[in-house]
Amino acid sequence: MPEPYGDSETVRRILRESGDTWAVVGLSANEERAAYGVARVLQRYGKRIVPVHPKAETVHGEQGYPSLEAVPFPVDVVDVFVNSALAGEVADQAVAAGAKAVWFQLGVVDEAAFERTRAAGLDMVMDRCPAIEIPALG
Repeated sequence: MPEPYGDSETVRRILRESGDTWAVVGLSANEERAAYGVARVLQRYGKRIVPVHPKAETVHGEQGYPSLEAVPFPVDVVDVFVNSALAGEVADQAVAAGAKAVWFQLGVVDEAAFERTRAAGLDMVMDRCPAIEIPALG
């Protein structure tokens, strides 16, 4: 059965070829949140994580920023840990920031944002977790 929100080739391309600087939107120092653990896994696989959260906290040794537009350097992938109602705006910000790809986490779905982001030329997956997918690449 094909995955409607991210085929295995797109997942592989984002994880292997889109670049190693990942803005993790919704990442704070709260160890109880999924974003905290996923960001740690991304680091273990050689990704530079960039915490993006209104608190702008330092997480896993990386300086945080209050918004995607406040990040003063290019990001390759925008990993989105906000609810679906807010995710589309983040996808639009990722396009504006020049990211190569957008990744909506498990449970985050916005079909209109998916279409806009893909139409803008970015790779995108929704309702998937890179911490599950990256070890499976081998």
